[in-house]
Amino acid sequence: MKRKLLLALFIVNTSIAAPALAASDHASHHHDASTLQLNQGKKWETDAPLRQAMHNIREFMAAALHEIHEDRLPSKKYDTLAEQVKHQVGQIVAQCKLAPAADAQLHLIVAQLLEGAEQMAGATKDAKRQRGAIGVISALDNYATYFEDAGFKPITH
Repeated sequence: MKRKLLLALFIVNTSIAAPALAASDHASHHHDASTLQLNQGKKWETDAPLRQAMHNIREFMAAALHEIHEDRLPSKKYDTLAEQVKHQVGQIVAQCKLAPAADAQLHLIVAQLLEGAEQMAGATKDAKRQRGAIGVISALDNYATYFEDAGFKPITH
């Protein structure tokens, strides 16, 4: 039920409040879910849909990294990147099946991804699109730090 509600929030894409709602909903059920943490010193388990979506997001961001760093990425490309990230997050929500504690941790990363996507799309006042891209890359770094995915390499920048 929660996953369907989250998917609806992502699809509607009405505001940056969607990721905050997702994170706070889980935080109310898992009191330790307000900050990213390891699973008793180990990385959280993943499943194939999550790994595929995160690899896809990484590839999209890595392909644009040079232009992002040089602040030369056109607005239209930021829009495209934002849509690609949102689409992959939708795939995660629709297909990913993690244990509740891992899912709660994943929601914190999903919130980071969506916040970054909103900024890249120009939907956040007074926020540079470049900062949104940096936020998405930071979320990818957090994924690599907290989730077990042997084939995933953080973006070096």
